[in-house]
Amino acid sequence: MNSGFTVWWDQKTGSIGYIDQTLLPNEERIVECRSIRRLAKAIQRLEIRGAPALGVAGAFGILLAASRCRKKTLEPFLAAVARDAAMLRSTRPTAVNLGWGIDRVLDAMMDAPDVPGAQAAALTEAEKIFSEDTVCCHAIGEHGAPLLPDTCTILTHCNAGALACSSWGTALGVIRSAVKIGKTVSVIACETRPLLQGSRLTAWELARDGIPITVITDSMTAHVMRSGTIDAVIVGADRICGDAVFNKIGTYMHAVLARHHKIPFYVAAPLSTFDLTRKAREVVIEERGRAEIATIGNRTFLPPGVPVQNPAFDATPVNLVSAIITEKGIIRPPFTMNDMKQGRTK
Repeated sequence: MNSGFTVWWDQKTGSIGYIDQTLLPNEERIVECRSIRRLAKAIQRLEIRGAPALGVAGAFGILLAASRCRKKTLEPFLAAVARDAAMLRSTRPTAVNLGWGIDRVLDAMMDAPDVPGAQAAALTEAEKIFSEDTVCCHAIGEHGAPLLPDTCTILTHCNAGALACSSWGTALGVIRSAVKIGKTVSVIACETRPLLQGSRLTAWELARDGIPITVITDSMTAHVMRSGTIDAVIVGADRICGDAVFNKIGTYMHAVLARHHKIPFYVAAPLSTFDLTRKAREVVIEERGRAEIATIGNRTFLPPGVPVQNPAFDATPVNLVSAIITEKGIIRPPFTMNDMKQGRTK
């Protein structure tokens, strides 16, 4: 049983359990992952997706590699686990949490005296990351909820809910926390082409929670904002640099439109998503396959031989962001390096 979580460690079977997000909303299937290659495939196919969830999956991936490794002495054991870590790390180059989760567990294993000690350290650290994620998301929600009016309509993009974390969510965590304290919140979710994470995942989550949800196509955003019905935009993030927020492709467009229509644009993300060592121009944006744009289901909507561009993410300059909501508090403009390191504005 997953007890309401998106990705978890099954101690009895020594495997990673997760909800296959590619099948939602039509089927809620639990997958039991027993190999690093299968986990890498799951991450590449977006069966597991969302920055915090990738951090947890990365941590559990190293635990899986450590528990399955048959090397008896420490140095060959650590080398084998490191090779598996490199494979996992290469699956999603833009999302920083994946490498963060991998590195935390690898670092925890380094001081172990022997293989059993390293395996025990991997289990302890991975479970710690898992439990921290839920606490973190609830803290983000509690800090962000006061930003929302008592009665409001929120626009969001992609999925930054429980499915993008281990539970609760970041952007949707703010919405859930606002509802929990008695605010009346309705949501407009952009469908989020090309893979429809807004319509398939965000709508699925909020409908199950009984939070009013309406789905629009991405190209309707300007029209809806101009109508005056949107009180705020809240999105998640896959990487936050000092000068830009990387999130699902289309986020930058919503930020520009929000600024034009004088609508607050909020980013909700844990500190593990921050990468203050790089500028936006140094970040590799993942380019995904042609089929995601050319086909929907079994139908093709593009003539043979016509190329596509399919970047998975875009970069929103921080000067378009009204506030960044973290587990430590709220960071407000001008987003100094010290404030971003602390996770809040003093």
